[in-house]
Formats: sequence, C-alpha cells, structure tokens
Amino acid sequence: MPLAIDPAFAHAHPQDCPLPVLWRDEHLVAIYKPAQWLVHRTGLDAGETRFVVQTLRDQIGQHVFPLHRLDKGTCGVLLLALHAEAASRTRMQFENHQLHKRYLAMVRGWAPVHCDVDHALRPDDAPADAPAQPAQTRFARLASMAHPEAYDSRFAGTRLSLVLAEPHTGRRHQIRRHLKHIAHPIIGDATHGKGPLNRWWAELLGLQRLWLHAWSLSLQHPYTQAPLHIDSGLLLPNTAATAPAAAAREAEPHPSLQQWQALLRSPHWSRD
Repeated sequence: MPLAIDPAFAHAHPQDCPLPVLWRDEHLVAIYKPAQWLVHRTGLDAGETRFVVQTLRDQIGQHVFPLHRLDKGTCGVLLLALHAEAASRTRMQFENHQLHKRYLAMVRGWAPVHCDVDHALRPDDAPADAPAQPAQTRFARLASMAHPEAYDSRFAGTRLSLVLAEPHTGRRHQIRRHLKHIAHPIIGDATHGKGPLNRWWAELLGLQRLWLHAWSLSLQHPYTQAPLHIDSGLLLPNTAATAPAAAAREAEPHPSLQQWQALLRSPHWSRD
C-alpha cells in the first residue's frame, strides 16, 4: 500500500537521543519537538517521562525557558530562550501577536481553498460561565486526496486535505478546535476528531498519531531586530524547497518528520 509508513519511522523519539537543534545563538534555541513529548511537566499527564525542558537543559548544559507550547501530539518547531532577559523580550512578541506561525494539518474532507475563522474559544478547563476568548485562524488548502478506499461504507472513497493553518491568536488547542468548528477535524485528533476515521487511517498507515505539524516560526530577533525564520525542514509534495532552510541547522531529519514526509510523497495527493 503506497500510504504505509516505513516501520523504521513509526517509533517514538528514544529518550536517550538528543533533541534535534534547528537553530541556536547565545539568546535563543529552536528545536524540533518530537510527537508525544510534553514541553514541561504537568499534572494532567502524570505518567509521562519525556519533557523537552528537562531533556534540553541536560543536553546543552544550561537552563532553558519555553516561550510557547505545542500539544503533546504535535511535532515541529519549538522556540526557547537561553536566559531570563531573552525570554522576557521574546515573550512580548508572542503576547502582542507579532510572530508568524505556520502549521500543517491533515484533515477530514476537502477543506475550503481559503477560510478565515473568527470563533471565540473558552479554555477547556474554564467554568461553564467563563467568557470565551477571541480566537482567529487563517486556513488554506494546499493539497487534496481522494483515496479509493472508504472508511465508511456509505461513501465510495475517503476525502482528505492538507491544510496550512496560520493562527493569529494562541488559544489552547486553537487550530484543532477551529478545524472541528468548520467540520474538517484533524486526522488522529482523539479529542476533537472522528474516531472511526482516525482508527481506519491508523490501521492503513500502521501508525497512530496526531497529524498536526508546527512547520515554521518567524519573528524579529529580540536583540538584533533582524528577521528570524525557523522551519522544521518539511517539504510539500512535488516541491524541491517550499520552506526556506533555517540558518545554522544542526538537526538530522527526525522519525516523526520522516513520517510526515513519507505521507506527503503519496501519489494520491493533488496540489491545489
């Protein structure tokens, strides 16, 4: 089956392997966060033992300060500061929405070619009477797939889309919840997705995971004010280089990146 993922790519990042460093200077470090890793310890997942902050601290021999978060199942670019002042300066850009973040998601159905979602979200753990917070995301369909097999006997096949997501705000699970809101949930999303489709897709690939990828992050350097663009290295179908290479890249392709790359090489995709 052309979509099957090589078993060599299907395993989680070994705990004793270094985290891939995408870019680093004396103030900031960007790493490739593997899928199924938490950014830091949390009581919500007390049984987990893999944490980016502690692992990277031990790996580079100094404290690190996370500047944003990625869901446990999401892989891709994660930016951290190397000292408290750099953290304070850079967080201002996050708080003022001065960064440009791009994500890739594989979703159910044929998503709109372009779509701006302005849909307020209440935090998952907030009381029922808590006010919803403004949340905006721009979506664009990059490719579509009409897979000949059907996950549901009511249909002749299965439609999927590769979507570019550009969040303007940073609410928890914002991209996942906004895609559910427009009826195109992310494949592999156990909370906001479609269980039967998720199970069928995982069996088809031989791999169960959330298909959401933090593709790139662009900002101003907090000290030099120079533009800084960091990308994960993932290339879109039928392109030689879609995302510019990050400066001073030190990382080898990670298995979870190779899973994405193998998926995007499928002949079933049609570019939009």
